[in-house]
Amino acid sequence: MPRRNAYAGFAVFGAFWGVWGASLPAIRDQAAVTDGQLGTALLFIGAGALPAMLLADRAGLTLVPSTGERDDVDRVAEAVVDGFVVWTTADDDPVVDAVAATGRHAAVHGGPDRGLPVVTIDNRAAARAIGGEAFSHAGSPAVLSFPRDRARESQLLIDPDPATATFPITRERLAGYREAAAQSLKVAVAARNSASEGARLTAALLSGPDPPDAIAAMSDELALGALRVAPNIPITGWDDSDAAEQAGLTTVWQSLHDQGAECARIALGRAPSRQPSAWRVVRRQSSGVNRHTGG
Repeated sequence: MPRRNAYAGFAVFGAFWGVWGASLPAIRDQAAVTDGQLGTALLFIGAGALPAMLLADRAGLTLVPSTGERDDVDRVAEAVVDGFVVWTTADDDPVVDAVAATGRHAAVHGGPDRGLPVVTIDNRAAARAIGGEAFSHAGSPAVLSFPRDRARESQLLIDPDPATATFPITRERLAGYREAAAQSLKVAVAARNSASEGARLTAALLSGPDPPDAIAAMSDELALGALRVAPNIPITGWDDSDAAEQAGLTTVWQSLHDQGAECARIALGRAPSRQPSAWRVVRRQSSGVNRHTGG
């Protein structure tokens, strides 16, 4: 059999890393790196298993930038590669259909599901579970959310319809949080994924007429910012980072390494695993603040 000679990883920073989008130019300038170097670094953060899998198969890695411009589709069609990984993006991103049209092996991390294998956890079930931890005694629950669409606008919303979010991960997590909340749900949409953004949004929520008494954040970074401003209410995060452990943050664990490896296997021509990607709730002190457990 001929050896595979190329592999394209798309650095498409959607909902999963999407809130980084607004800050990427500043990060690039501060680090004094090129767009390509920054893309490589970010891809390795989110899918560190990809290079290892490819090395094991003696395959190369090619980064094909996806910028949201019209020529994204042309770059996909012209890429001299054997397979694709599309990093999570929005329903209306034409890159996914362009990849499918090539007929090559491809995997989509996080969604959307448009006929290609999607590698992700059950975000709705995980959000429902972690929301249950955060909101079990809440009278005024709130969510710190990833962007709802590619406009990436920061907003304060009351009970938004999850179906209107075009980023699949945002949509599924909002739906799960909604199912976990017994009361009306405030949603503060982040423009970027940072502790400072989490702190800013939390301060805005607390200054409103009905401040939250529990907060579930879609990332540990946002949650850590919320903890700075509101240390005396239940707060949960997502991803189980080292900083989350140090802060005693209740969060959702998932293995991005394993998901990246699965994407690589699919792009190299293997059949998708029938086993769903694993996740679990990691309970720590932050979700038990001011909670009466009886006894």
